[in-house]
Amino acid sequence: MPIYEFKCLKCNDCFEILFTSAQETAELKCAKCDSKDVERVLSSTNFSVSGGSGSAGASAQTRSCSSGSCSTFDIPGPR
Repeated sequence: MPIYEFKCLKCNDCFEILFTSAQETAELKCAKCDSKDVERVLSSTNFSVSGGSGSAGASAQTRSCSSGSCSTFDIPGPR
């Protein structure tokens, strides 16, 4: 059962939503101010994205940036 973290863009409150199945839907709104203007934040994880079969559905894309190399992670779950 994955737990996803979100941040309210109106009041800056952070909250979590627990999904019991991949097909479950939930109304994404802030519990503090009822705003629907929220964004998903990247939580700390206990797995690493390797791009192999053990990546739990996550994938990484590496590209060149002015500071060297940058990675973008595509993680499963609601957007």
